[in-house]
Amino acid sequence: MLLGLLALKNEIKAQSNSRVLDQIALMKQFLGSWKAELAPDTFIITNNLPFGTGIDCNGKIYTKGQVLDSIKQIYGYDHSSGKFLAAELIKSTPIIEFVAVWFTSKNSGREVYLRDINNFDKAAMKWTFEFKNPDTLIQTSIRNNQVVSSLTLTRVKN
Repeated sequence: MLLGLLALKNEIKAQSNSRVLDQIALMKQFLGSWKAELAPDTFIITNNLPFGTGIDCNGKIYTKGQVLDSIKQIYGYDHSSGKFLAAELIKSTPIIEFVAVWFTSKNSGREVYLRDINNFDKAAMKWTFEFKNPDTLIQTSIRNNQVVSSLTLTRVKN
């Protein structure tokens, strides 16, 4: 009977491991340059470079060809939570944002403020993202369970 339980335990463990997503490999989909229109004549362009098991992101918001603001993000993989943790600085504000990001499937995932990492469904502000294809990314902002905006980012080809 003990051998049967051990075999069942190993089978269950093998099944759950096969369903675990490789967050580090999936996050590489964000690498490269991305552009999105925020408003007429206003765009954000981000450049995402690999940094260890994380990503170093540098973005600029342009309006009518002039730099309006700059954004710096650094993402690192946290093995204990199985999620990426990130810090974001925006040049025009003293606020530092801390978020958790993770994939829920091979092409989509979630982002939430770090203080809400264990309570995504009840978080006041959260985001979802989905890669429609390797060159198109949709990010949706949700506040109090209502969609407030959707942003389409397109990969910039060099």
